[in-house]
Amino acid sequence: MTITHASATSSLRSLLSAMRPPQWVKNCLIVVAPAAAGILTHPTVISQTALAFIAFCSVSSAIYLLNDVRDLDADRHHPTKRFRAIASGRLSTTTAIGSALVLLTVGFLVALLIAHPGQLLIVLALYVAITLAYIYWIKNIVIVELGTVASGFFLRAYAGAAATHIPVSTWFLVVISFGALFLVVGKRASELKSGGDISTRRVLAEYSAKFLDSALTMCATIVVAGYCLWAFNASSTGLSANHDAVLPGRLSVVPVVFAVLFIMRSAEAGDGAAPEELLLHNRTVQVLLAVWVVLMILSVYE
Repeated sequence: MTITHASATSSLRSLLSAMRPPQWVKNCLIVVAPAAAGILTHPTVISQTALAFIAFCSVSSAIYLLNDVRDLDADRHHPTKRFRAIASGRLSTTTAIGSALVLLTVGFLVALLIAHPGQLLIVLALYVAITLAYIYWIKNIVIVELGTVASGFFLRAYAGAAATHIPVSTWFLVVISFGALFLVVGKRASELKSGGDISTRRVLAEYSAKFLDSALTMCATIVVAGYCLWAFNASSTGLSANHDAVLPGRLSVVPVVFAVLFIMRSAEAGDGAAPEELLLHNRTVQVLLAVWVVLMILSVYE
C-alpha cells in the first residue's frame, strides 16, 4: 500500500513537472487588456479573467505534454531536456497523451463558464491549432516559426479582451504582436550566438546573426513607436484617455524603452533568456516591470 501510494505520488509529480507550471507566467498576459481598460477591479471582470487564465493554463499544459511526446527521441539526446519527465521515462507517453486530452477538455469546459464565451473559445481553438501545427510541422520552417511562436503571446493577450468583451486599441495590438515577435527573435539571436544546439533546433542553421540582429532592431522600433502612440492616444482605448492622470501613462514609455534596450543587449551578448525566465529570474526586468505596473495603475485607476 505504501509502495503504491509512493508510486502514485511520484507519477503525479512527474505529470505536474511535464505540465511546466513556470510557463504559466506567460498566461498573465491575459490580464493586460482588462487592466489597461481600467475595469479589472470589477468583480465580474475578475472572475472572467481568472477563468480565461485557468483555461489557458490547462490548454497550454496539454500542448507542452504533446510537444514532449513528439520530441521524445531528440530530448533523450539533449544535455538538459533528457531530464524531462517524458524523456527520462518517469512519465509514459500513454499517460502524457491521455492527460493532454483531459487538459484540453478541461480548458474548453472552463472557457464555457464565462458569459458569452464564443470569442474566447475561438481564441483557444486558434491557439491549439497553431501550436499543434508548430509542433508537427512549422517549427522547422524559417521565419514562419518566429511568427507562429509570437502568435501564442498575442492570442494570450487578446484572450483577456475576448473573455471580458472589451474593445482594444489598435496600437495595443501592434505592441503585443511585435513585442512578442521581439522576444522570440531575441531568444533565437541569443541561442545562435551562444552556440545553440542545432540538432534539437534545426531552424537555427537557417539564420545568420546579422539577419536576427536586423529583425530584432525592426521589431524594437515598431514596439517603441506603437507603445508611444498608445500611451499618447487620448481616445477611449488610449492610455491618455484619463485626462486627470495623463502623465503616468505617458511616463510608462520610459520603463518600456529601457526594457527593450536591456533585452537587445542581452540578445547581442548571447545571454538572452525565454520570456518566463526573464520575468522569474532577472532582477532588472522585474524592477522595470514593477515600475511599469505602478505607472499603469496611476494612469488607468487614478
